[in-house]
Amino acid sequence: MAENSYLRAVWRRFKRHKLAMVSLYFVLFVIFVSLLAPIIAPYHPNRITGDFGAPPGDGHLLGTDDVGRDVLSRLIYACRVSLMVGILATLISTVIGVVLGLVSGFFGKLLDSIIMRFTDMVMSFPYLLLVLVAAAIFGPSLMNIIFILGFVNWPGIARLVRGNVLSLRERAFVQGALVAGLPKPYILFSEILPNTMAPILIHSSSVIAFSILDEAALSFLGMGVQTPTASLGNMLGAATSQAVLTNMPWIWVPPGIMIVLIVMSVNFIGDAIRDAFDPTNPLV
Repeated sequence: MAENSYLRAVWRRFKRHKLAMVSLYFVLFVIFVSLLAPIIAPYHPNRITGDFGAPPGDGHLLGTDDVGRDVLSRLIYACRVSLMVGILATLISTVIGVVLGLVSGFFGKLLDSIIMRFTDMVMSFPYLLLVLVAAAIFGPSLMNIIFILGFVNWPGIARLVRGNVLSLRERAFVQGALVAGLPKPYILFSEILPNTMAPILIHSSSVIAFSILDEAALSFLGMGVQTPTASLGNMLGAATSQAVLTNMPWIWVPPGIMIVLIVMSVNFIGDAIRDAFDPTNPLV
């Protein structure tokens, strides 16, 4: 009952953020449309359906790209790919970071030193350079980009969780569980982890936004999702052509706008989650 009351209070604080609520509905709408892409999209994303570079008009709400594919259909499928990259990469990095942070903060001593020094080493590499080198080594593909982004984004969450565990392990309820002889894995995942979920959720929202931007950047550079698979990044890659950039804005403006809207929405949601979990925030 107390937990339900707490969650209701969190939801009430979240709902006070009008921009966050609009952003939440927008992201859910994009996810819904992306999941139903085979039904909603007017054409297959790789099908040549009309004239090359045709402007928006009959049969093509957003026109066609430089090889005659329907831009709207590709945009719908591209949102699905980019969201999948952002969500799955964040799940991977969060799982790795949470486990390492829990173990490091709870057991301390030599194990903590080893994990934190390894974390510092990973964080010492220039982030973009590390991602580009990994993409060059393992090859550009959808799954490779997901795993690369997942495995380079965990240090931040690991340090965050470790700091929370260091504080929580001295609390009376954790000390009582230790005195009672409860298994340490149980204490970690049933007592400590639930009490550090708020900062994890807040940090994860920013990782989703950064992962979507990273995918877009890598695909734009030709190191990410490869054509003919549509992603927001490789759709933007068409703008490297001067003719497309100046004469065919319908090809690159829609994916650019979608990237901005999705990233802004995720950031607004993350800000609202931070405020919602803040106990000093009044309910009214």
